[in-house]
Amino acid sequence: MQGVELIVRYFPDLTAEQHDHFAALGELYAHWNERVNLISRKDFEHLYERHILHSLGIAKVHAFAPGTRIVDVGTGGGFPGIPLAILFPQSRFHCIDGIGKKIAAVQGVIDGLGLKNATAEQVRSQDHKANYDFIVSRAVTTMPEFIMATKHLVPATRQVLGKLREPMKSGLLYLKGGDLADELRPLRYSIRVTELRDAFSEEFFATKKVVEVGL
Repeated sequence: MQGVELIVRYFPDLTAEQHDHFAALGELYAHWNERVNLISRKDFEHLYERHILHSLGIAKVHAFAPGTRIVDVGTGGGFPGIPLAILFPQSRFHCIDGIGKKIAAVQGVIDGLGLKNATAEQVRSQDHKANYDFIVSRAVTTMPEFIMATKHLVPATRQVLGKLREPMKSGLLYLKGGDLADELRPLRYSIRVTELRDAFSEEFFATKKVVEVGL
């Protein structure tokens, strides 16, 4: 199953506008992918599963409250920021990446959808100075390296060891796959790992995870 029907399968309570926005992503990404290499041609047929639904895996572990400010670091083609912006229209999403061509394409998708709660900017996370409630990202680098490069974007609220037991008020939501034990072991933060295979039945998600880090 590909296309907006896959999204509806797991998020059946979409509004008509959200449904239309998700449906429009296929054509918009086809347009921009011809101009900028956002997604490999081999992978593009899996756009809805491996990019859009994968991005929405974050929504299976955290619901952003109205007014929440989120930065998508290393957004690439706008993932996970754009799908999440569609799902949470009352939150604000800022997609950043160091590659100008990709940001131009992301802005083109945002404009094509008419999203009012998403923006895009060419800037490296190390050089970005704004503050947010949450950082989201998709496997940009190892967890320790990523946290070092981005933790200044979220004002420190706690430095507590152990497992997260309550919904985070701020922090990092990171999409990653594989065995993360070695990456997570040196981190001195509260952490919770959620297996996406428990949320989505497609084989692609067998090893995919959402890592929540309370910064």
